Amino acid sequence: MAETVDELTVAYEEDGQEIVRELDKRILTKGAWSTILFRYQDLNRTSGEFGPEKYVIRRYQKVQGSYRPKSKFVISSPKQARQIMDALTEWLDQAEGED
Repeated sequence: MAETVDELTVAYEEDGQEIVRELDKRILTKGAWSTILFRYQDLNRTSGEFGPEKYVIRRYQKVQGSYRPKSKFVISSPKQARQIMDALTEWLDQAEGED
């Protein structure tokens, strides 16, 4: 179990073989509840190649000194990622216009 936010990862190995490759991460919040956006790839076990980039937002809670996963949201496609970006951009632009 990770004791610091920086130690949290989606990288995963099984029997010495990399199954999930972490490409990048952005720590969105730190503290007792932490939120991290990960960019990663899954191994296609049939071809032996890593698949397309994927994205996941994960929430962790620190309990007794270790971070435990509590929830996650997988962004299922580049199209969905762009839709999320577009909606947030629109809402932020609207909120800034209200000031």
